[in-house]
Amino acid sequence: MTENPFEDVSEEDFYYQAVLWAVENGITAGKTATTFAPNDPCTRAQVVSFLWRDAGSPEPTLSESPFTDVTETDGYCDAVLWAVENDITSGIKADEFGVKKTCVRAQIVTFIMRAYSFK
Repeated sequence: MTENPFEDVSEEDFYYQAVLWAVENGITAGKTATTFAPNDPCTRAQVVSFLWRDAGSPEPTLSESPFTDVTETDGYCDAVLWAVENDITSGIKADEFGVKKTCVRAQIVTFIMRAYSFK
């Protein structure tokens, strides 16, 4: 298991092993080199990026984003396109994904259920 580099994650935290697993497996990293920010909310772009990385970062078949808030140069572009083409999620509008919108728990568990039905 990865050595814990985060000042805000301790062995007593219920998520300790999960954080180290996610970092070790390239699912996520810290907010900084020494902080994970475990109580910060996640955006829709972050959540689909976590799932996409766990799926092995597959290349999406879509080559162009249908969303005005997702461009080819965005680090989460492939993750968003993969999530959309695999029916894990869609946009909050026909032309907007909502990349910076907070992803609530209900959305997260729905994304997870849909993502793991493809594995």
